[in-house]
Amino acid sequence: MKLANTILAGLKKRRHRSADRTAGLADDSGNPALNPATQVSIDELIALRQQARKFDLVRKQAARSQLSGSHASRFRGRGMDYQESRIYQPGDDIRSMDWRVTARTGRPHTKLYQEERERPVVVCVDLNPGMFFASRGALKSVIAARAAGLIGWAAAAHGDRIGALLFNGDHHELPPRGGKHGVLRLIRQLVAQSDPLENLKHPPHPQGLNGALARLRRVSRPGSLIFLLSDFYGIDDESGNHLMRLRRHNDVVAIQIVDALELAPPPPARYAVSDGRQQGILNTGSAAARKAYSDFFSLHHKQVQDLMRSRAIPLLQLSTGDDVAGTLRRGLAPTPITMAEEVAA
Repeated sequence: MKLANTILAGLKKRRHRSADRTAGLADDSGNPALNPATQVSIDELIALRQQARKFDLVRKQAARSQLSGSHASRFRGRGMDYQESRIYQPGDDIRSMDWRVTARTGRPHTKLYQEERERPVVVCVDLNPGMFFASRGALKSVIAARAAGLIGWAAAAHGDRIGALLFNGDHHELPPRGGKHGVLRLIRQLVAQSDPLENLKHPPHPQGLNGALARLRRVSRPGSLIFLLSDFYGIDDESGNHLMRLRRHNDVVAIQIVDALELAPPPPARYAVSDGRQQGILNTGSAAARKAYSDFFSLHHKQVQDLMRSRAIPLLQLSTGDDVAGTLRRGLAPTPITMAEEVAA
């Protein structure tokens, strides 16, 4: 992760003027570094509401929520349509015990019922220092904030509740809340926590992405639809364990934020690079250097893809130069669910 941030941060200065032209004029703060490409605003995220109406937050399995609403979910309780019985798990409502199956098998079983229920939608947004970079378009942090805002508005439009876990050295939790007020609360926190001038003053959280995933496991109610927005440079075997446990009781979608310089090396040249503390030179003039550069990022992308595939988590890639609404809408479009997938879920 340190190597990636060092390489990418050094190329920021070279692309800065181009990014400013893409972003437009600076905002009223008078700081030319702050503009729509580097910092989101409340007005911008509120304006995404109309575009989010076209979104379909697809779920691939029946959830295990305990709330009321408009989504089919497996619910442990009474007064609903019986669906099936399964082995009792700690935390199940003892009033739903299936005594006949228990007596026949000798193992405790509980009944599951189908009911129309509301679901919590949780966006987990990574705002580590490496997310405050882009060579074109907008910073990764801005792309992540826009995507989270769109997901929030889409959830509200479908009658779902929206919550969040934002981590940028600290963790900021928002319990799921319904309606417009839930989205506006999310927007305020996205704007505050993604401020580049404030955020980059603080060191990254020592536990990084794994710390956020561990916390997410504790705060997410079973049956939630969880969106992970990150560049995923902090993943390892521990991340896989957290994701496996999250996926066991929730629907999870991973959204990887990438920059063009992570997909292909820059033109052959000598570049000054810095991680904010140390400086160096990146020389991409030789074929060997460009290959080493490409291999580093290719390995990272493959690790992310393999990890998500092994945990049956859909992975969507968002580039800093993308139209966020259009890419998300296509990526979240409904896909047919086979019987095998439903059984596996």
